[in-house]
Amino acid sequence: MKIAITGSSGFIASYLKKTFPNYITINRNDSEKEIIQKLQNVDVVFNLAGASILKRWSDSYKKTLYSSRIETTKKLVKAINKSNVKHFISASAIGIYPDDISCDESCENYSDDFLASLVKEWENEAQKSIVPTAIIRVGVVLGNGGALKEMLLPFKLGLGGIIGNGKMMMSWIDIDDLMRIFQFIIDKRLIGIINATSPNPVTNREFTKTLGKVLHRPTIFRIPEFMLYLKYGEGASVLTSSKEVYPKKLLDNGFEFKYPSMQESLENKLN
Repeated sequence: MKIAITGSSGFIASYLKKTFPNYITINRNDSEKEIIQKLQNVDVVFNLAGASILKRWSDSYKKTLYSSRIETTKKLVKAINKSNVKHFISASAIGIYPDDISCDESCENYSDDFLASLVKEWENEAQKSIVPTAIIRVGVVLGNGGALKEMLLPFKLGLGGIIGNGKMMMSWIDIDDLMRIFQFIIDKRLIGIINATSPNPVTNREFTKTLGKVLHRPTIFRIPEFMLYLKYGEGASVLTSSKEVYPKKLLDNGFEFKYPSMQESLENKLN
């Protein structure tokens, strides 16, 4: 099987390339014609393009977030629709869901903030594909890089702490399980909206205490939310939002998680 990847320099893509070594990369600056040529003999396209969401969201950076997802996906889908690709798997985010509401794929309530509107447009462009298409709403990914890498330094220094009251929910996924999910989707030819999250979301307090325990470091500090907003502005909502998301479609189709518990995932990655 041959795959094509957009966003090939990213954290998730680095694992994807090891999982599916017969790959070609599609670059953001490739023309539609160049993409069509690259897609010859490609079976599955993974769309992982998108600038990092954990930044300060200035007006100019919001435009970067938009163009790196929506414009890239729009051009990619036009090329896919003129190709013989068999399956299109496009990344999305659980940021589309509202805070403090338990959601699986049947949830029809969406948040009304910038991130949710960005994700909605991103998904809308992907769904214009005429080949079988899966939209993967990915939770916080735990692996050797990405969000976990950003969190490790303060924890290793003994400065890790609960954010605010610690009650916000965190829906997460182990990177190895995410790769297995991708393979499962291909094998089962799944389409539509799919939540790529562990069946066991945790509170920020639980996550903080578990990470401290695995690293053998104290977690006595509390991080006021306003400090995160001072650093990231509106982008701090990525860290302060409360998303309780469940992978009903995967479970209904028989997927078995290798790392359903956060402690198992963190111990595997950090010890």
